[in-house]
Amino acid sequence: MDLFSGTISSLERGLDYSAVKQKVIANNVANVDTPGYKSKDVSFHAMLQNEMKLSSNQSQKNPLHFDLSNQDSGGTNISSRPYSVRENGNGVDMDKEMADLATNQIYYNSLISRISGKFGSLNSVIRGGGQ
Repeated sequence: MDLFSGTISSLERGLDYSAVKQKVIANNVANVDTPGYKSKDVSFHAMLQNEMKLSSNQSQKNPLHFDLSNQDSGGTNISSRPYSVRENGNGVDMDKEMADLATNQIYYNSLISRISGKFGSLNSVIRGGGQ
């Protein structure tokens, strides 16, 4: 019996994505003055498509459901952005990086809030309800 019906593992995968995204953004910001450096990005859509492809190779109880809980993507989908923002060939746009950073932070905080709520509910059940 799965205690959380896969919710915690799904939230965990979301946190994994957010952590990779944070590292990529930090790397881009650190290389803002490196000549010829092309900024990188992590695609949630590409990671989801990869998980769905792996999942479709497995037998499912219901063909309309995807089992993403126990699959490993085999790596992250980090891609380079081919454009240059500066004359020295550097492709880091600080405004875009800061916007991506803020978006990722909101995503991360919402996942943490959801996990905290799940554990709070479990704690309430363990303690016997309204105590």
